[in-house]
Amino acid sequence: MRIIFWGTPEYSIKSLDIFIKSKHEVIAVVSQPDKKRSRGNKLISSPVKSFAEQESIKIYTPEKIKDNIYFINELKSLSCDLFIVIAYGKILPKEILEIPKFGCWNAHASLLPRWRGAAPIQWSLINGDEFTGVGIMKMNEGLDTGDLLLEEKIEIDNNDNLNTLSEKLSILSAKLFLNATFLLEENINKNTNPKLTKQTTLGRQITYARMIEKSDYRVVWSNEAFKISQKIKGLYPRANTTFRGKNLKIIKIKILSSDDIKNEKYHFMSNYSKPGVILAVIQNKGIIISTKTDPIILLEAKLEGKNICSTNKLIQQLKPKVGEYISD
Repeated sequence: MRIIFWGTPEYSIKSLDIFIKSKHEVIAVVSQPDKKRSRGNKLISSPVKSFAEQESIKIYTPEKIKDNIYFINELKSLSCDLFIVIAYGKILPKEILEIPKFGCWNAHASLLPRWRGAAPIQWSLINGDEFTGVGIMKMNEGLDTGDLLLEEKIEIDNNDNLNTLSEKLSILSAKLFLNATFLLEENINKNTNPKLTKQTTLGRQITYARMIEKSDYRVVWSNEAFKISQKIKGLYPRANTTFRGKNLKIIKIKILSSDDIKNEKYHFMSNYSKPGVILAVIQNKGIIISTKTDPIILLEAKLEGKNICSTNKLIQQLKPKVGEYISD
């Protein structure tokens, strides 16, 4: 089938690559326009655009898609069978959804209707979900409200963060998308409609994964330790705090249970009542910080202007003092 692929971030590339290598023909790619992404204000192409350029595929990067008559006519002229959409970054209007012969199909990285919206992987981790997955849905004018053709569920590992879970779901999206096109071809050959499942019949709560804002990245030490841990995993590697007036990205922590403290024989301040206090600095272990509940041990971090450091190197770089506060 003749396919136009819509995508922007690194996450989308595995799906684009699998279609390029398949029997299908990727006749064009649509991606977000180049943006100023570096300190020098240099225009940088999206990962999908850069990949498509290497594959010598025709690329469109329209500033707007709604009511863009030239772009819409250009898409119509390509005689496309399917639009494959994964993390493009904008909702497609009706006049575009109606262009491909066999519809527009999207891979969404959640168990719909849970986490409709822009940041489903982040919010599933921040909220401590046990499972997530990928759904292939037929797109409509709503925000991730289309009927599902395929879905696969996976367990979120306790050690997963945004990078590792995104990698798993990116691979799963590519696999499911290719399977979905086989199903669609079968229905086309039989002149039947594909069997779709309405999200409202799945018995799941509707939740929305809004875009991540700058304020979301701040680690709030007055929260419970498990919430702090979930935020650090969900926003990896950008969750941050302030230490002595400088930005400190929190890369990795471990929650210290009472058993951990007993078994490891940690010794630290016991008369703390406020969160965000440095309770101990332990060589070959890390920096222990109080929270609303259990203390955590800071294992890996990146101080503003410095490289990522862990354990002893981190201690040497920060030179923390017991009783000192880490700022929210």
